[in-house]
Amino acid sequence: MGAGTSPAGGTHADGPAEETAVSEETAVSDTTGTSEEARMPDKAEVVEAGEEDGVTAAAGEAGAAAGESGSTWAPSRRFSLTRDTARPEGGGRAAPGDAPAPARQWPLLTVLCTAGLGLLIVGTDPFAEAFRVGAMLMGVALLAGAVLRWVVPSVGMLAVRSRFTDLVTYGLMGTLIVLLALMAQPGPWLDVPFLPDVVHFTIR
Repeated sequence: MGAGTSPAGGTHADGPAEETAVSEETAVSDTTGTSEEARMPDKAEVVEAGEEDGVTAAAGEAGAAAGESGSTWAPSRRFSLTRDTARPEGGGRAAPGDAPAPARQWPLLTVLCTAGLGLLIVGTDPFAEAFRVGAMLMGVALLAGAVLRWVVPSVGMLAVRSRFTDLVTYGLMGTLIVLLALMAQPGPWLDVPFLPDVVHFTIR
């Protein structure tokens, strides 16, 4: 009877325990569902909150932009400062890198030495036509620079701007100096028939 009572007691004991467990699970699920529903906002509330956040973010960005413009200078995307300049075409060394510095800049040194010789002749005036010869040497130096700029692929520091600009500058200045040296008075080596009339008309 004790054995029979034990299963009955066990059955009688298990029944209320199972009911208690079921009731606790139901209460927990009800509580969880209620809390989740309480946490989930309405659709209209979500939209309104999103709009408010968007307006707030836009206002914050506008305020930050105004503060930055008022306190510090913001560079424009249209106009930017030049950080560096590119080397002109043909501005590389005229000799390999292991060569001495004069050899790497021989085009520039050729032009400078020729022009310096012309200045020395004009300054010292060692002979009768020193002024004319010295001026012609300076013009020839510039013309030689134009030729070197055209022929030699890399002329080093002789390259100042683009190849076309350097050719026009060196060639025009050299031609004008040579012509002025040839037409210098007294006893010009080059006689231009209409030049006296142009000079008289300009002076008058």
